[in-house]
Amino acid sequence: MSNAADRHMQQTDYLTWSMERDPALRSTIVAVVLLDASPDWDRLCEMMDRGTREVPSFRHRVVEVPFGLAPPRWVADANFDLSWHMRRVSLPGPANFDDVLEFARTTAMAAFDKDRPLWEMTVVDGLAGGQAALLIKVHHALTDGIGGMQITARLVDFDRDGTPREPAPEPPAPESPDSLDLAAEAIGWDWSQLRGLAGRGLASIWPTTRAVVTNPIGSARSAAGVAVSVARYLRPILRLESPVMTQRSLSRRLHVIDVPLDRLRDAAHRGGATLNSAFLTAVLVGLADYHRRHGTDVDELRVTMPLSIRTEQDTLGGNRINLARFPLPVRSDDPLTLMQEVNKIVEGWRHEPAVPMAQALATPLNLLPPAVVGEMLKHVDFLASNVPGSPVPLYMAGAKVERYYAFGPTLGSAFNVTLMSYLHTCCVGFTLDTGAVPDLEVFDDCMRGGFHAVFDA
Repeated sequence: MSNAADRHMQQTDYLTWSMERDPALRSTIVAVVLLDASPDWDRLCEMMDRGTREVPSFRHRVVEVPFGLAPPRWVADANFDLSWHMRRVSLPGPANFDDVLEFARTTAMAAFDKDRPLWEMTVVDGLAGGQAALLIKVHHALTDGIGGMQITARLVDFDRDGTPREPAPEPPAPESPDSLDLAAEAIGWDWSQLRGLAGRGLASIWPTTRAVVTNPIGSARSAAGVAVSVARYLRPILRLESPVMTQRSLSRRLHVIDVPLDRLRDAAHRGGATLNSAFLTAVLVGLADYHRRHGTDVDELRVTMPLSIRTEQDTLGGNRINLARFPLPVRSDDPLTLMQEVNKIVEGWRHEPAVPMAQALATPLNLLPPAVVGEMLKHVDFLASNVPGSPVPLYMAGAKVERYYAFGPTLGSAFNVTLMSYLHTCCVGFTLDTGAVPDLEVFDDCMRGGFHAVFDA
């Protein structure tokens, strides 16, 4: 981290960090990886030591800046201890994958030690047939889903014996800044922000002036379009759409469904839609059935969907997403038509002018009390995300990856559903607020029915 701007959290990362004053809004990502065997512990530790050198943010802790003069500072931990972040447990055997998920849910609910780097890794032994699982817990400020897969690709092997690699870089130099250092750097950060704002403003003067002179009506419409898009992103939402999934709690449950990738892709192709839209349609059809089983119908539900703004120039990790909140229609009579409607809505949101403005949109939100931001999120029915995974087999310290599930935060909604593709399978992970969804068996049956309805459409 070479300058003041790099050393401080970006506004989007700061938003996920500050929201955690409300425990219902903790921004924790948990990955559960099913392995065909127990990984070699020494090789795994070596893999993660290399990872923390190649992605130095995994050796940084967060330090608050005095008087809130700037966003919190990333500081290379002078007491970094790899063994604290890496653990190994054995479940009473023979355990199954449901036992792993039960263990993982308590991990997902626990807060991070904020005096240390924001990640943990746990090997879970004791599974039937000699299998094992790997639990990876990361704060969203360190990375989003796509960034996490990019990091994974740098760490894992592509055969059981291991992949030759270049020597690992040196770790970041430890830091122990005092309050005066942090305050002085905050002033430098403020100046860097002002200079950047001024530079971007000056750079845009001539193109903007030329556009106004040559096409005044188009320029006015463009500016108005951006303003409307920003307002659409930031508008308050005052009520839930679901009359069923209304309760909220601090208890979570993890659940998984495996879906054949080729069948979901074929359904998307038949509907002229993306894989993500086919996935969303299956969830919506399942939710239509779930509401009917609770004696009610619902016309639409509001989703929060992370839209990636990651570019090739971005460094590994970091939170490069913009959270869009929008309603989707809910029906089950014609999944193919529903898929086409969903695809049109989602693609429209992907092309909103406000999407690339994540940092600018997060800045005013960071000035609001966390409770206000929380209310903006808590009136959303569910959160959905789709993360492209690996099309080739992966290995971790001599163990082959069989399944790779991601469990995202609920952020005040009833549940988070995240699809991670791996080889020929869509590994679908649900993080359920048990206050909103207390009947897992019914919910599971509805979700599986939703996917089958999409397959058969």
